[in-house]
Amino acid sequence: MTEYGDKKAKDAQMRSTINQKLVESGEKERLKEILRNKLIECGWRDQLKQHCKEVVRRKGLEHVTVDDLVQEITPKGRELVPDEVKKDLLQRIRAFLAQQSNI
Repeated sequence: MTEYGDKKAKDAQMRSTINQKLVESGEKERLKEILRNKLIECGWRDQLKQHCKEVVRRKGLEHVTVDDLVQEITPKGRELVPDEVKKDLLQRIRAFLAQQSNI
């Protein structure tokens, strides 16, 4: 395996380990709830809802599938997440990881 391949495999293993710790501890659900509330508070949910309506209006209700809608709104949804929300979530994950001595 190449050096790049080794790094990629180690990164994937680390992400898997972190995800497992987040799930096992219940922290993942807690973080998801915090994120959900922050996105509602900042108006992200309403903005995305409006974008969905625009996509349906443009394509026509009869011509849009759920898969089409998801494919079209996902990039916009990611783009609309405020930087402060991303930073807060990352800080919370880092704080959680700092408390874990066995990762």
